[in-house]
Amino acid sequence: MAKGDIETYFEHGEWRSRVEGSSRAAHVGGKKGEQRAIGREMAQARGVKHIVKKKSGKVKAETDFADAAPSKG
Repeated sequence: MAKGDIETYFEHGEWRSRVEGSSRAAHVGGKKGEQRAIGREMAQARGVKHIVKKKSGKVKAETDFADAAPSKG
């Protein structure tokens, strides 16, 4: 996973989403589907990958939004 990608993962009994490279989650709580939607929106807005992990920590899904970022200019 590259720095700046968005990761949705399970930790300390909660689903979380964070920007890769950050030690803290940007969003915490809710059901997996809710957190997955938040992570997807974050990745789309930044034009980066969204990686969703299982509770075990293994990657379940990966979507690249590099071409979906809003154009600047």
